[in-house]
Formats: sequence, C-alpha cells, structure tokens
Amino acid sequence: MTQAAATSASFRSPPLGSIARATGLVGLGVFVLLIALSDVIARAPVGKEYHALAGQAPSAVFIFGTDALGHDLFSETIHAIAVSVPAAVAAAFVAIVLGAVAGFAAVRLPMRLGQPARGVVGVIGAVPALLLAIVLALLLSRNGIVFAAGLAAAPAAFMRSFDRAEAFADSRHAEFARATGIPATTLLRRDLVYEIRAHLISVACRSLALATMLLATLSFVGFGEMTHTRDLGRMIADARPMYLVEWWSLVFPVLALMVFILFARMAAFLDEGEAP
Repeated sequence: MTQAAATSASFRSPPLGSIARATGLVGLGVFVLLIALSDVIARAPVGKEYHALAGQAPSAVFIFGTDALGHDLFSETIHAIAVSVPAAVAAAFVAIVLGAVAGFAAVRLPMRLGQPARGVVGVIGAVPALLLAIVLALLLSRNGIVFAAGLAAAPAAFMRSFDRAEAFADSRHAEFARATGIPATTLLRRDLVYEIRAHLISVACRSLALATMLLATLSFVGFGEMTHTRDLGRMIADARPMYLVEWWSLVFPVLALMVFILFARMAAFLDEGEAP
C-alpha cells in the first residue's frame, strides 16, 4: 500500500452503523439527563393549572403552549418523559430476561427441547406485539402493563437470541472445540461473553423502542393505573378533544415520543444482513 493510500484509509469515514449507534446513544443520554433534571427543567410542578391562560399557543412565556386546562405543556411533557422512559426501561428488562436470555439458554436444553420451544415462541411471536400486549394487559391488573409490554416484546428477542446461539453451537469452531475435549461449560461461557459483548446494546435498545411504543399505545387506549403524573401516551389521549383546535397539545408529546423511539432504534442499528 502506498503512503497516499494508507493516509486515505486512515482518514476514512466511520461506517453508517457506527455513526447511527453513537447518535442514538448520545440521544438516549440526553433523555436520561432530562429525567435526572426534570424537577429543575420543568418550570411548573406536575398538574399545575394556569386557568386564566388555558389554551395558549406556544409563546416566549409557554414555549409549548398550554392545554385546555391550563397545564404548561413543556413542564407536563418533561414530567411525562420521566414517567414513560423508566417504565419502558423496566419493560425492556423483562423482554431481555424472558426473551434474549431465555432464547440463549433454550439452545442448551436437554433432549433437543430447544427447537420445540423456539417453535412455540415463534407461533406466539406471529401475533402482533400490540395485540399480544393488549391481551396480556387484560389478563393482568391495571398495574401490570409494564410487565405486559415486556412479555409482548420478549418473543422477538427470544427468536433472535436463539438463532444466534444455535449458530454458535453448530459452528465449525464449536465442533472443533468439542472434538478436542473442551468442556461444554467453557463453550457456553465463551458464547455468552460474545453475545453480551456483540449484541447486548442492540438487543436492549431494540427492546426499549418496542416497549416504549407498546406502553404509549396501552396508555393511550386507557390501560394502566391512573396517576396524577401522566405519561406521554396519556397526554396524547387527553389532547384528543382539541386535536384540530389546539394542535400544540398533541404535537409536542408526539414529537417527544417519536424522538425517543428514533434514538433507541438508531442505537440498535441493524448489522449488515440482519433482518429488521
């Protein structure tokens, strides 16, 4: 390689996937900062009503405007983010444990039980995640929608993790290692370390994006505990009567939800050749 070619290669721009992941992780970090500082950033406490200023369009005083009850929409959106994001993180954790971790472990089930388990989960996963979340939310209590969303997101994580773990177990490297007497527990540890190192961020962020969509939709249609602090889905639902009049009461919660999901999906950027 010539010196010019080497210099050109050294300044080659990073791949799109790396840029997307970095952007997504930075964006998620900004949301974490917003949540940590929510009580400082939000000028009004939760549910504070300015009755005389109800229905105000965005202005220098209320940058997101106010809704029909006089809530400062900027403050309410910040408070709603502080409710929606931790709930989505909890649901994503359920999806990782009962989906990704369970899928990895299922490959090692005795008596070739892994493939039947994969088939059952595949049938469940064929049901749209939202419909599955609604059914689970109906079966659980009003306080169980986080668990319902996590369970609904788990099949997709299970199947991805199972397929990767099966590819590891059937690889030539694994066959050679078994032939040379390397214990199965050592191979399991190796595969687990590789899975965590190579895919944990993508699995977590993909589950986070799906869980956020499911929770917001469940809240929008009326599931979940009715508390003083609204999440983004409930904010969008509460704005329904005024969609065509006070557009700002809808636009800003929707934008906050869309931007968070976008950052999560960017952080879980698909590798080349990976199915969406």
